[in-house]
Amino acid sequence: MSETLAAPDGTMSAESATDPGQSPDHRSGAVADLRRVGINPNFWYPIAVSGSVRKKKTFAATFAGERIALYRGDSGTVYALEDRCAHRQIPLSMGIVEGEALRCCYHAWAYRGNGRISQIPYLPKDAARPPRGVRAYPVREAYGFVFIFPGDPQNADSAALPELPEFDSAKHKTMTFSRTVNCHYSFMHENLLDMNHQFLHRGVVGRIQPTLLGYDTSPDSVEARYLFTHAGGKKNRGADLLSAKSIGGAAAPDVITIRTGYPYQTLQLVPQNAELPAFSLWVAYVPEDAEQRTNHVYGLLMVEKPPVPGVINLAWPLIRRFTERVFAEDRTAVEAEQRAWDEQGEDWNHEVFPLIMDVRQVLRSNGVPLRPESPLCGAAALCGSSRSANTTPDTSLT
Repeated sequence: MSETLAAPDGTMSAESATDPGQSPDHRSGAVADLRRVGINPNFWYPIAVSGSVRKKKTFAATFAGERIALYRGDSGTVYALEDRCAHRQIPLSMGIVEGEALRCCYHAWAYRGNGRISQIPYLPKDAARPPRGVRAYPVREAYGFVFIFPGDPQNADSAALPELPEFDSAKHKTMTFSRTVNCHYSFMHENLLDMNHQFLHRGVVGRIQPTLLGYDTSPDSVEARYLFTHAGGKKNRGADLLSAKSIGGAAAPDVITIRTGYPYQTLQLVPQNAELPAFSLWVAYVPEDAEQRTNHVYGLLMVEKPPVPGVINLAWPLIRRFTERVFAEDRTAVEAEQRAWDEQGEDWNHEVFPLIMDVRQVLRSNGVPLRPESPLCGAAALCGSSRSANTTPDTSLT
């Protein structure tokens, strides 16, 4: 990893010298618009809160335009199938869970958790049967979420889930977020990584002076460190509770470390001179539609408990209201950015922050091309990836 410091004169990196927010596509010579880059499917993505997938019930989810039926069998295991019956294309999420199988509500075709057809009740035993069923997705449950692997299933075992030791720590209390935001996922990465937007939150955190201490880059990550200094103005009580080493602790400056480690993002706040973070945030931005102009935000805020037992529970409503307000303000901004892109038909951004130039390149180089105009690219419109190779003979009907 290489250490990069923000230039004091505001000069831009080599990438920004070409076109702000964009970089040449060396295969075609054209400039790739980041907002037309799809998320790479070869990672584990949360697509539901575990509590939403109840036993013997179905749950309709989406990933980048792919409709997915989740269901929890009698054993408690969650399965994920392509949300269409191979017979008449009726959504399987409208179906009935029987044991570990899912039965279509229309003609009662039954499917195992691996997507294979287990029964067509009205078909004679000696009659020819469809050789294949529907696509099944690898599934894991962790951190209160249902994760699926939408890419090449052969890569699922080697792909790691995020490591979040604070989630299971008795020293932390965790807040879960699940919200839809109407923008391309890249706007979310930029918003959190660029802490120069604190003016947006002036009514909640007062006047914050963020100082970029430096950042590291690699082909699949950008990690930035800021010093946050409160320069005046009224500060929300919930902000105080999160920024202090303990509830009611010292008002020291905070060091915030934000990392985009593709495709996830994390944030840690450590009060100056403290050893452990006051809180840690993990977040994933999961595209919902095929054009990926809408994403679902799944997040975990893990807050260190103060020494006094039970105090964190009293403070929790204040912390929740603060975080919800900050998120609402951020959502207003990024959705406005998406509307501008939609109106202009391309990215007219004039970015000047080298850090954002770098994270855009990480997102662009790790993503996959979006071609929603081509129906042959599949429901998610992910071309140039392993998506088309994922449809094995056992998981699609011919």
